[in-house]
Amino acid sequence: MSELFLGISAFYHDSAAALVRDGVPVAAAQEERFSRRRHDSSFPEQAVRYCLDELGVSFGDVSGVAYYEDPQLKFRRVLATLVGAAPTNLTSFRVTLPSWLRADGKLRAVQVVRQGLEALDMGAVPDIAVRRHHESHAASAFFPSPYRSAAVLCVDGVGEWATTTLWHGQDSSLKPLAEIRFPHSLGLLYSAFTYFCGFKVDSGEYKLMGLAPYGEPRYADLIRERLIDVKPDGSFHMNMRYFEYLRGQVMTGQGFEKLFGGPRRTPEGPLTQREFDLAASVQKVTEEVMLRLARTARERTGESKLCLAGGVALNCVANGKIVDSGIFDEVWIQPAAGDAGGALGAALAVAAERQAPRDHVGSGRDAMSGTLLGPAYSDEQIAEYLRRHKIPHRRLDHGRLVDDVAAALADGKIVGWFQDRMEFGPRALGARSILGDARDPAMQSAMNLKIKFRESFRPFAPAVLAEDAKDYFDVHQESPYMLVVSQVAAPQQITVTDTGATGIDLLRVQRSTIPAVTHVDGSARVQTVSADSSPAYHELLNAFKSLTGCPVLVNTSFNVRGEPIVNSPHEAYTCFMRTNIDMLAMGNFLLNKSDQPPWSEENDWRAEIPLD
Repeated sequence: MSELFLGISAFYHDSAAALVRDGVPVAAAQEERFSRRRHDSSFPEQAVRYCLDELGVSFGDVSGVAYYEDPQLKFRRVLATLVGAAPTNLTSFRVTLPSWLRADGKLRAVQVVRQGLEALDMGAVPDIAVRRHHESHAASAFFPSPYRSAAVLCVDGVGEWATTTLWHGQDSSLKPLAEIRFPHSLGLLYSAFTYFCGFKVDSGEYKLMGLAPYGEPRYADLIRERLIDVKPDGSFHMNMRYFEYLRGQVMTGQGFEKLFGGPRRTPEGPLTQREFDLAASVQKVTEEVMLRLARTARERTGESKLCLAGGVALNCVANGKIVDSGIFDEVWIQPAAGDAGGALGAALAVAAERQAPRDHVGSGRDAMSGTLLGPAYSDEQIAEYLRRHKIPHRRLDHGRLVDDVAAALADGKIVGWFQDRMEFGPRALGARSILGDARDPAMQSAMNLKIKFRESFRPFAPAVLAEDAKDYFDVHQESPYMLVVSQVAAPQQITVTDTGATGIDLLRVQRSTIPAVTHVDGSARVQTVSADSSPAYHELLNAFKSLTGCPVLVNTSFNVRGEPIVNSPHEAYTCFMRTNIDMLAMGNFLLNKSDQPPWSEENDWRAEIPLD
């Protein structure tokens, strides 16, 4: 008889729910995709309801619920930190303690989760098990992986106490081997520089990673000398004199300002060479630490395969360094590596205790279904939405739609691609994507400024046919989840003469035959697309290749800056109309911008129509 387990993460950032059947993820979603509040940390009511509805079950069919971390243990760490920093942190006391101690506070997170589940009125709620934060990360990394046994490395900001952990995964067991504890945290080191460079902590780290290639690591030695002492085995100790997160509500203060020659960059202020160089420097140090930790993981476990999770595992450049190093024969990264993935990991950990089978092992595939674990909309549902709102469209058979979209992309058009189930995790992987021609030198700036409304320096990722990936990128393994950065292959590179360009001006220099997805250092965050995991997406890439000879498209998430990725047809149409996207493909329906009535923000339907 099948067993279902529901996992939940909530109350910090990126709350989510995930449902696992016999050890296999079958439904998962982040609450932000339903609430439309980016990084929504509230109880994931809508995500839970979706997971149960997707399988047509109630709580009576669920064997157990798992929460992704231990609130009691976490509170002990928070309290110890507050007491240790007293009396210089009175503001922290006033801000932090009430959020823990009130009736619906974080200390009672498990009770609040139970109340939230009961309020759904979907049957008697089963027992709620509590897992440790890093156990949830480790479970999310190992159990869905295609490996029978592997080393497992989890690196993030902080869970309860752990900030870095090493595990040995074998069949249905995970054995902890080593950990580094708060306040010493590679994730918080990176977040400190994110904050100092004017970006938002817990969401701006990927911007810092994208900024790094514009600079030189001229501060790397200073970081090693003053901020973090890294041992040969990758363990580290941070000099807390320079960090403020133990004492206040900010990451850095005067110590950083004196060390790096001036105040923190004002958010949205101009970027200077200092920010470029700071980003390059902390990125280099992060890569060094991750490589040392990877070598230790290999030595301690004797395994030839590595699994990664935790927020730092979303650092695609560091991941690429590990893959390229050859320390491990294969590396698998949980696509929802952050706290949202903790919901999945908690459910998987409980399922593993019940000896859930890992039948996918040996097939060569992981158990993540290409991350397509979210809601899908049938052609009938899309047709009803379009009819109800009198939206001009064409309904085509699938082959014709693919051909028309490929022709539009080859003609320089930007296309919204809304197909299949929504992805779980931070990346759009061809279900909720905006696509463009990677050969177009103007595409990167056009998408950033006219579609995404975001900073011009940020790179876009290529989606490439898996069978053609090595012709375009120096890839050493498949990269289906866009979590590994590789160099553009030599035959695609263009020799660049010294133009004297620096900083953002480097964007104007063409470096390859696919300039829209080539970063200023000649790298790209690659997504390899295979026919078995993403058939429609693969078909589109094939059609584009047939027209152009190029099997590569620009792929970015279907959203604009500051908003979650779209979930429903309504959200897709709204984003389509509010931006300079030229064409929208939803299911087997094709919408051209030129056919649509004028769009007015005053008539924004989001407040009037359910997001169905």
